[in-house]
Amino acid sequence: MNRLYGLALIAFAFSLMAYGVVQWRQANQQDPDVVEAELVPDFIAEALNSDIYSDTGQLSHHVIAERMEHYAELAFTYFEQPNYTLYPKDDSAPWQLAALEGTLYNNNRVVLKNRVTLTATEPDSLIQEIHCKYLELDLNTNIISSDQTILIQGKDFTMYGSGLIIDLNTKQMTLTEHVQTIYKKAAS
Repeated sequence: MNRLYGLALIAFAFSLMAYGVVQWRQANQQDPDVVEAELVPDFIAEALNSDIYSDTGQLSHHVIAERMEHYAELAFTYFEQPNYTLYPKDDSAPWQLAALEGTLYNNNRVVLKNRVTLTATEPDSLIQEIHCKYLELDLNTNIISSDQTILIQGKDFTMYGSGLIIDLNTKQMTLTEHVQTIYKKAAS
């Protein structure tokens, strides 16, 4: 009988370990319904057109996008083909910012990706367009930054570089690394 009890005890211990491993693996797997629920937006807007005002009632920026998806749980809003019009605090001419994709985070930081273009609306502006693949915009301070390759087109020149910081309120621009500038002959 001792052998029979020993074999039964070993079989019981083995089945207990197998049961424990199965339970542990199931506990570590995420429920697919929970994962999918996080990826569903709280609301979607098509053909978005929105004006945002500062605390003083001054127009801060205007946003147009083909599609907007807001995810409250993940604390961000995703835009398809966003177009921002940014109004500096000194009431100077606005700037237009466009991209194929954009993400607005809860701290008012916007990340724009793919074919990003910053355009001056003032016709006499020294810098007329800036092109890159990636830009970050702080809507609280109107500071734009990028660590990517930059193409700057201005009156009678084209500049290539990487890394950029622009303060739209003071109109100061810093190019981290200058690569090349090509000057065009002015038409006389």
